[in-house]
Amino acid sequence: MSGSHEETNRERGARLLIVGPPGSGKGTQAAYIAEAFGIPAISTGDIFRHHITHKTELGLKVQAIVDAGDYVPDELTNQLVAQRLSESDCAKGFLLDGYPRTADQVRFLDELLAQDGALEAVVRLTADEDELVRRLTHRAHEQGRADDTEEAIRHRQNVYNEQTAPIIDIYRGRGLLVEVDGIGGVDEVAARIREALAARGIGVAGDPAAA
Repeated sequence: MSGSHEETNRERGARLLIVGPPGSGKGTQAAYIAEAFGIPAISTGDIFRHHITHKTELGLKVQAIVDAGDYVPDELTNQLVAQRLSESDCAKGFLLDGYPRTADQVRFLDELLAQDGALEAVVRLTADEDELVRRLTHRAHEQGRADDTEEAIRHRQNVYNEQTAPIIDIYRGRGLLVEVDGIGGVDEVAARIREALAARGIGVAGDPAAA
């Protein structure tokens, strides 16, 4: 990687995306990455809740769609993400979580970031499905969620695989995919992510692994 690119990366900060199946600890790892790199973790779910809570114009639209039991369309999701990425705390990098989810959203994000740099890496947490099902079934039992059956949990895993496969293929084709084993202790997985990103020249300032 060229010195000029590394210098730009240090000035601007990392622009990352994280994906992972239900039960992989994606939310926890997103928080760790954001803290380590000093960048905001941007979750579409959090954005929706923020706008709904504050009753913004976009939030009222989202609320009406959710109340009707429908999915928030790409156009509205794109507007919300674009607005969030325009905020000052994203100027030095960000971590996207839950977006993009469709090929159309990928194209929109490409255009949105075209002027000042695209995503630098897509962290994909991988895990054995049977292990994730065991983990989520145990968690559901501990929390008394009798309706969260193994069948329901496997269905969510299948939906995730079907929905994210095209996105993963797009970023794999661009050479941006960084696959990390998501099974293990929180700190252990976080260390794997840092090492995998450092191997791409995307390191935390002062991290020996990034040298």
